Amino acid sequence: MAKKITLTEKKTEELKKMLAEKREELRSTRFASVGARPKDTNAHSRIRKEIARVLYELGTRGAVSEEAAA
Repeated sequence: MAKKITLTEKKTEELKKMLAEKREELRSTRFASVGARPKDTNAHSRIRKEIARVLYELGTRGAVSEEAAA
C-alpha cells in the first residue's frame, strides 16, 4: 500500500498547482450539477474542504501573503 502524502510534505509550487486544480474542479462540478442530479452529492463540500486545507497550509508558510503583495 502506498504511503499517503500529506500537504505538509509537498512543496509550495505543488500546493499552488493543486489549489488551481481544485478550484477548477469545484467550478466544473457546480456547472455540471445545474442540469441534472449529481452522482456525488457531497462533492461540493468535499472539494471546498480540500481547498481550505491547501489554503491553510499555504497560509502557515506565508505563501498566500506573498501573492497578495505582488
